[in-house]
Amino acid sequence: MGTENREQVARAATIVMSAILVSRILGFLRERAVAEVFGRTAVTDVFFAAFALPDLMYQLLVGGALSSAFIPVFTQYLAQEDEKEAWYVASIFLNIIVLALLLIMVLGVIFTPSLAPLVGIGFSGEQKELLVLLMRVTFPAVFFTALAGLSMGVLNSYQRFTLPAIGPIIYNLGQILGAYVLGPIVGIMGMAIGTIFGSMGNFAIQFPEVFRRGKKYYRPTVDLKHPGIRRMGQLMLPAIIGLSIAQINIIVSQNLASTLETGSIVALRLANRLMNFPLGIFAMGISTAIFPTLSRLIAKGEKSEFTRTLSFGLRVVFFITIPSAVGLAFLRVPIVRLLFESGEFTAVDTLATAHALLFYVPGLVAQAAIQVTTRGYYSLQDTVTPVKIGFVTVVLNFLLSIIFLRTTSLGAGGLALAFSISSLFNVVLAMSILGKKLGDLINLQLFKSITKATISSLFMGVAVFFSSSFLNVILPTDRKLGQLGQTFGAIVIAILVYFAMSAILKMDEVGFVFNLIKEKLNKKAKKANEESHLKEQ
Repeated sequence: MGTENREQVARAATIVMSAILVSRILGFLRERAVAEVFGRTAVTDVFFAAFALPDLMYQLLVGGALSSAFIPVFTQYLAQEDEKEAWYVASIFLNIIVLALLLIMVLGVIFTPSLAPLVGIGFSGEQKELLVLLMRVTFPAVFFTALAGLSMGVLNSYQRFTLPAIGPIIYNLGQILGAYVLGPIVGIMGMAIGTIFGSMGNFAIQFPEVFRRGKKYYRPTVDLKHPGIRRMGQLMLPAIIGLSIAQINIIVSQNLASTLETGSIVALRLANRLMNFPLGIFAMGISTAIFPTLSRLIAKGEKSEFTRTLSFGLRVVFFITIPSAVGLAFLRVPIVRLLFESGEFTAVDTLATAHALLFYVPGLVAQAAIQVTTRGYYSLQDTVTPVKIGFVTVVLNFLLSIIFLRTTSLGAGGLALAFSISSLFNVVLAMSILGKKLGDLINLQLFKSITKATISSLFMGVAVFFSSSFLNVILPTDRKLGQLGQTFGAIVIAILVYFAMSAILKMDEVGFVFNLIKEKLNKKAKKANEESHLKEQ
């Protein structure tokens, strides 16, 4: 990977991961708010189920359309220094998507009673009525969240990552306020209202910058015959299914969980959120940052550099997520207890959530690699292969879920395990096919990186186990301060051991991660110096 491209990816990844870190922390505060105010109850099961279809609609229209079609084509025009034509195509695309969103929002609200069983087959009576009501209220939030996603696509294509990364922070704040401020007054409906205002804020913070860049080019037109739009359509249609595979798998698991004991959906949801913390910060941060660079390299015909950049992205993701998975497995109970055990969320709920988290852990590494490989396919403007792989994955996930529910006593853990196994199958197949396309993607350097990360993580796991056990004895873990000391003390030791082992094994990725930290610290120091200089003046 060239030095210039590596530095560009590093700068972008620093911005994105920093903002996503804040967003994910707020996301945990949001989940904690739900658990603390409403508990692991039938009402919270319904609330999380109500979000399944709106989330899927977002993935279909924005996740698939944006990542597979808009960014590669829009970036290609920008790389060819044809900004006017780029915005003409963008205008048409944005107009079509906005009209489609309005139609889906209206139809979704009208036909909610027919859609509800798709996400909560086990609900009946008052639970079903509440599910229909919450789905109708939250459908409009999809409209604004999707517009925010489209704004993100435009800004990312210009290598602008700060505002798109701040948007989700506002979204989470809206939901947190909805839980704590409106929850005691209007119940779970407060979360739905907070979601709508949070999604509006997400879009509002990005739109002015998008408007500034496109105001002289934007056209209120729909030209379906334009070559760029036709190319987007060819890329988008298969990718609409391909990129939302993980979301479909979650819906399958959630629907089956509605047939289990009360609170199973909440346990799966919270465990999935914990798994998504390192996934969201690092894997999504790196894949988001690397995607425009990959698209630009392909647009310029630099396939060798493209392969090196993609392989490097995979190595960094494995370097970070393998120890994250091991750490979550060993610290699952202390982490869940620290973050969620309060108010209506009891010790029994902690154990149920930690049980599900243990079986989600293997899927963390797989889902992280999928984030990068998917961007690789879409940069190559190949959206058909991920769809084929994804279809098989969905079928496998469903079959394994049924098998585990009928033949084991794992409960919600069985659904999490089915998700993890199908995710591992997905990434192995995706990397194998992509490796054949590119030739040098799966090489000795990648295998060495995975092996060294695994060895370092095992040493780290042993250190985490003994340090956590020791801190559990000497600290008052029946109190939050003691729980905080145990969890973060073990995490600090884990980080030190892992990086020490990585340095001993001479892993190249250590330097990249330290450069990210160094660049972040340098920016803070530079900003402080500038502020100090201004004060002196």
